Amino acid sequence: MLWLSLGLVLGAVGLSLYFGNGTREARASNDRYEDYILCTGAVAVSPKAQTDGVWLLDYRSGKLLGTVIDRNVGKIVGWAEVDLVTEFGIPPRTNCHFLMTAGQITAGQAALYVAETTTGKFGVYSMGQRPDNQPGVSIRRHDLVLFRPEKDKEKEKGKDK
Repeated sequence: MLWLSLGLVLGAVGLSLYFGNGTREARASNDRYEDYILCTGAVAVSPKAQTDGVWLLDYRSGKLLGTVIDRNVGKIVGWAEVDLVTEFGIPPRTNCHFLMTAGQITAGQAALYVAETTTGKFGVYSMGQRPDNQPGVSIRRHDLVLFRPEKDKEKEKGKDK
């Protein structure tokens, strides 16, 4: 009887550790089609309410768009945008190539990582509540750095000639 009781207790503890409190963290995913890249990740619009964030990179307009889903009504809350052409300093009519993916930086909050291979720039963004407390979200840039030194870009330009 002792071993049966011990087995039941250990089984219950194991199940509770495996299944947790019934919540699962959202996982980020992304996809691309022609001139568009779509990516998702968690967004904490308030301390107690995290929701799914959607990022859309539109090559044609050179814009990064972001929105969240209002969990109460199941609707999109409007789009925030960043002009990536200006942000990354991309000259007009440049054949640019973007990559992006999301990663979790803290519980319930994802960061978006955007790389542009022509300029060699890498940006880190997050989405959250608007600073003016109006409905919707805002996109915040945390960092924009070079992932490839300037001299490497000059070598590539010499190869193209």
